[in-house]
Amino acid sequence: MDPIGSYKIKRLPPYVFEEVNRLKMRERARGVDIIDFGMGNPDLPAPEHVIDKLCETARKPRTNRYSSSRGIPGLRKACARYYQRRFGVELNPDTEIVATMGSKEGFANIAHAIAAPGDVVLAPNPSYPIHAFGFIIAGATIRHVRAMDPEEYLRGLHQAVRHSVPAPIAVVVCYPSNPTAQTAGLDFYKEVVDLARRHDLIILSDLAYAEIYFGDEPPPSILQIEGARERTIETMSLSKTYSMAGLRVGFAVGDERLIAALARVKSYLDYGSYTPIQVAACAALDGPQDCVDGYRATYRERRDALVDAFARAGWPVPAPEASMFAWAPLPESFLEEGSLEFSKRLIEEAGVAVSPGIAFGEHGEGFVRIALVENEQRIRQAARNIKKLLNAAPGARAHAAE
Repeated sequence: MDPIGSYKIKRLPPYVFEEVNRLKMRERARGVDIIDFGMGNPDLPAPEHVIDKLCETARKPRTNRYSSSRGIPGLRKACARYYQRRFGVELNPDTEIVATMGSKEGFANIAHAIAAPGDVVLAPNPSYPIHAFGFIIAGATIRHVRAMDPEEYLRGLHQAVRHSVPAPIAVVVCYPSNPTAQTAGLDFYKEVVDLARRHDLIILSDLAYAEIYFGDEPPPSILQIEGARERTIETMSLSKTYSMAGLRVGFAVGDERLIAALARVKSYLDYGSYTPIQVAACAALDGPQDCVDGYRATYRERRDALVDAFARAGWPVPAPEASMFAWAPLPESFLEEGSLEFSKRLIEEAGVAVSPGIAFGEHGEGFVRIALVENEQRIRQAARNIKKLLNAAPGARAHAAE
């Protein structure tokens, strides 16, 4: 039997990011300095007190044994305190919280826990690939709903619920959005909960970017809406909030039946994150939060630098509302080329890496995602390189701003 020809593998297209990454690695091997906005991989250091706690705990022999797939009790209690402090939502750490190895692993295992072959799930498009492919790997069917903004997604959800055969079992929401960087308020979540209640849908909420926002109001949790917790599971991650991406730690919260289902799946698959990492996560959640304010300020400064520098280069980029990404329409001269070919051209001709919009779904075509993971000097250098590329393009405007 050829495993490459198996049913599940056939349902997975080539990972578009890999095509760009291979080109990026090739250019670096040739000695090209690539300014890399491709992956949302934080470059800022994790908080010193968190790393100190990690090292301190790792030196204790007992902490090098197997951990718990549900998460150590201390971490689940810290997660509950975070939700109470941040959202005013009270959670039972024993029945309504499970620690995960980042939100991506948590989301994928949720898909296996709740979906069966043939089940229909409504997912935003464009969106982070795991929102769709977690369910596809589990054998379910995805009905993609265009989601260039929250209002459009709501309209599409109402239509999709009416016309999906068989009826959907779940709906995915992700705000602040990866990749569009837009936010949603409590009115949006109230309508999602009302829709889910009327049609008996499970709600899967990805809140990984809750602490990276640039407006006055922090993004809410759907669990703040009355009736949400009876049908919702929400994933969080410490990866971006505390610049702890490589430590792979997050958590899922919500309806105790859904949490129990996730915990059962995880009990067969893993023993949880390394215990010192979980203890370090407790230090992050319960410790001083000025580090989070600092990260947010840095991302804001980078956002402003990127929007300004790219506009001067002749490529207007809308200022993102939240997240560590900008969602940029292709320059007019390259629209026909498409997001993947334009992303390749940026690497080869400007030494700049971005993520093609098509990697986030068919409705992401015409855009690229730019991660704010390079410092302001590198951002301005990227803009200068891009300006040369744009000015050399057919039909380029000779009067591009200095």
